[in-house]
Amino acid sequence: MREIKLEENQVFMQWEIREDDSLKLLHFGAKPLNREDIVEEAVPEGFPFIGMNLSGFDRPYERHGNKYIVTAPGYRMKYVEHQDGRNRLGRLLEIHTMDEETQVHVRSYLQFYDGLSIVRIWHRVENLGKEAQTLEYISNFHYEGIEKEGSLPRDEKLRIWIPHNSWQRELNWKSYTFAQLGMEQVQPAAIQRSSGMIRVSNTGNWSAKEYLPMAFLENTQAGTGLFWQIEHNGSWHWEIGDQNGHLYLAIGGPNEIYSHWSKVLRPGEAFETVKAAVGVTDQGLDGAMGTLTEYRRKIRRKNEDNEKLPVIFNDYMNCLWGKPEAEKEIPLIEAAAEAGCEYFCIDAGWYADGDWWDNVGEWKESALRFPEGMKKTTDYIRSFGMVPGVWLEPEVMGIYCKKAAQVPDDWFFVRHGKRVYDRSRFQLDYRNPHVREYMTGVVDRLVQEYGVGYIKTDYNIEPGIGTELYASSCGDGMLEHERCYLQWLDSLWEKYPELIIENCSSGGLRMDYAMLSRCSIQSTSDQDDFIKYAVIAANAPAGVTPEQAAVWTYPMNHEEAIAEEDLKEETIFNMVNAMLLRIHQSGHLAELDEERKNLVKEGIRVYKSIRGDIPHMKPFWPLGLADYEDAWVSMGLVSQEKKKAYLAVWKRKDGPEQIELPLKEQLTRGKNVTVRCIYPAEEKITYSYDARKGVLRIKTDRTQTGRLFRLDFE
Repeated sequence: MREIKLEENQVFMQWEIREDDSLKLLHFGAKPLNREDIVEEAVPEGFPFIGMNLSGFDRPYERHGNKYIVTAPGYRMKYVEHQDGRNRLGRLLEIHTMDEETQVHVRSYLQFYDGLSIVRIWHRVENLGKEAQTLEYISNFHYEGIEKEGSLPRDEKLRIWIPHNSWQRELNWKSYTFAQLGMEQVQPAAIQRSSGMIRVSNTGNWSAKEYLPMAFLENTQAGTGLFWQIEHNGSWHWEIGDQNGHLYLAIGGPNEIYSHWSKVLRPGEAFETVKAAVGVTDQGLDGAMGTLTEYRRKIRRKNEDNEKLPVIFNDYMNCLWGKPEAEKEIPLIEAAAEAGCEYFCIDAGWYADGDWWDNVGEWKESALRFPEGMKKTTDYIRSFGMVPGVWLEPEVMGIYCKKAAQVPDDWFFVRHGKRVYDRSRFQLDYRNPHVREYMTGVVDRLVQEYGVGYIKTDYNIEPGIGTELYASSCGDGMLEHERCYLQWLDSLWEKYPELIIENCSSGGLRMDYAMLSRCSIQSTSDQDDFIKYAVIAANAPAGVTPEQAAVWTYPMNHEEAIAEEDLKEETIFNMVNAMLLRIHQSGHLAELDEERKNLVKEGIRVYKSIRGDIPHMKPFWPLGLADYEDAWVSMGLVSQEKKKAYLAVWKRKDGPEQIELPLKEQLTRGKNVTVRCIYPAEEKITYSYDARKGVLRIKTDRTQTGRLFRLDFE
């Protein structure tokens, strides 16, 4: 037997090449392998490096259920060779395996990033045999033994953090024991082989409609953790199950069982998987999210937007609500400029005379809404030194759009011979070059005629499993559409490098790093209650880098009488929601009283003074990730190099008047720390830092309030 041992950036990996040339991944962790932790009898049958199913092959052994375990021919893949090199990003490991019977070869790529405990993994599958093969499943990462470290039973030491995600309830992280998810250990530890699993999947084009494509597995006894993200804008899957006396983790993109995906590979044809990243930590959830933050910054498209962080006004939220008109825009444009906004986005409805939902697709302005043309309005925006933007939904056509009746069916997703409907829209198919050409023409017109420099791309339907046209399977059609859509986005930046494209999908329902490796800004939610939004804002840096996370702030207009002090605190709370992320300013700014206008101006002014730091800081959560039951919520950004941190603190509802925020670990164990409230200037809140305990104490008798602090330390 031979071994491959690797230690890179505090990631410890170990493979074993057995006498039959089978390749076993024995270890992936933040600490070296202790061989005694492995159930040795499980090694011959278990620990495959790759999970892969081809049609027509037997899966041996028992109790699979729908688990992607003991895959065929994954279980019998043979090691051929590996290459260990470096590129500009860091170490790159390439591993070559093959199946002797089918002559299907897999080249696996493990890209490391200097200084980060994370690996990006993808595979290229090539059919070098004489017969066509149908690929039904391939894992990006398959690792048995995720429970190995520590002596306690798995139910006592393991917790899985899952980010639930849905409309107006995005980034809703929950922590579970395995028993709470129905995975109690009921068999002897050396057996652990059942038909059950913990499974989190997405099927369809809304990649994050139920969950973000990521998670964190914590070993509370060993003080270690595994974290992962699947970088795909469509169907994906991960599962944790038991097999051969161990627990395994398998993650990947689309597959046959859960997303109706399969791919025919004729002799000589190849398929490349989506990408995924897996990392390790011994610094808990904050450490995992800090590493992910730095990694996400490395894999995304370089752009000025993520360095400059301009302030954007959008006329939708708690404002025009998708009913823009030239006359209504004028006072908003003036008020946004006065407040200090730098971009002004005209949201949905600019292209329709009345209700616009089911006739979108031609993207020409409404003469009723903009009787003198929309260019007059965009020119007015520019006259105040702001860059104009518009809302666009480029992947759909309404069923009553005239264009939809003029083009053939292959412009759209088709199943069972019929166009796919959802919510009175058709799904455009970006594999069709005519679709891409048409939508490029739309963008050309917006940029060249209207001077648009910002496009909010929304997406509000779910077309299901995909399209049957020109594809091995519906899921194959879906995957290729998604890849073509990403290529189309890339082509826009080649043409217009300064164009900012926001990724919005009914808020944050496509919050994934296939999209966000390209789009510089992400809508985090359509939540219109600023008290609830604080939870989303606080958790946002766990799903997206702070400088990409757009958060609405919308001082409210009330029909009922509200106390002056409450109105002020409401405005402050709103501003604090966004001030460590990206400001999406909205609300009827022109109708605010002077005191609240000044609070908005002050918030934007303070934001501009700190925004240069945000793209170089890591997030932390003194009170842990936020929950809707929490009265007190907090999120901070820290730079150890600059010896500074910013901290947003909210009190959302009735609860203790005083809170203690532990900061010793984040602030280099709390040496010579100075704290000051930087927003608002008129603090009206009591706070003090206890250097001995390393805690910040904050006290208020108000039910709802928000404050932003700066901390400097040595």
